[in-house]
Amino acid sequence: MQWTDHAFVLSARRHGEHAALLVALSRAHGKVAGLARGGQGRAGRGALQPGNQLQITWTARLDEHLGRLTWEPLTAHGARWLDDPLRLALLGAACALVEAVLPDRAPHPALFDGLAGLLAALGQAEAATLYVHWEIALLAEVGYGLDLTRCAATGVAEDLIYVSPRSGRAVCRTAGEPLRDRLLPLPAFLAERRAGQGAEVGQALDMTGYFLRRCLQAQGGRPLPQARLRLAERLGSYTGQPLK
Repeated sequence: MQWTDHAFVLSARRHGEHAALLVALSRAHGKVAGLARGGQGRAGRGALQPGNQLQITWTARLDEHLGRLTWEPLTAHGARWLDDPLRLALLGAACALVEAVLPDRAPHPALFDGLAGLLAALGQAEAATLYVHWEIALLAEVGYGLDLTRCAATGVAEDLIYVSPRSGRAVCRTAGEPLRDRLLPLPAFLAERRAGQGAEVGQALDMTGYFLRRCLQAQGGRPLPQARLRLAERLGSYTGQPLK
């Protein structure tokens, strides 16, 4: 069996002396893994960095086999941000989350396009806010969609300050006040559809992190990836100033 597709590198881990175990998100075939011969060479180490876009060819005798991956580099997203720790952290967390939450070989073209959009937009001043919206889209793609537009209890669209941890739906101040100790805070910028300011971004990652943990628990109790935890720690002290 053989196919060729565009893909983003999610991770590449040493396998033997010269090869790497490459995990990538392909547009038409979903998350795939394969043995990349030469992945530990100079060219391989440069090309197989998380976030880089490749054209990959997957080959195996049977569909259930690990397979072999060959690649041609297309766009080196990771190299653009080697001197920008925050943007590099956004990229790394996104790739780690995709690898953690997606099942193998299940096509998710919308998620592929969303990741492409996020990586292309990392140079924008609102990159941290865009990342939060990308996580919300990721949750929707894997069955944990959030509805932050109207109150789950009253249907109103104003004064939304909570999120129900059970339903993932927004709750307004009046309906949520008696249960506030059981609800998650809804950062104002998500309800007001604007860029996040100050600690709002870190608060938003706390909220999405709750639902990401639920998703991973349902898949066998795996923890959030370390790259995502480091990003939340970094953005917890984010000033909200435009990124340079």
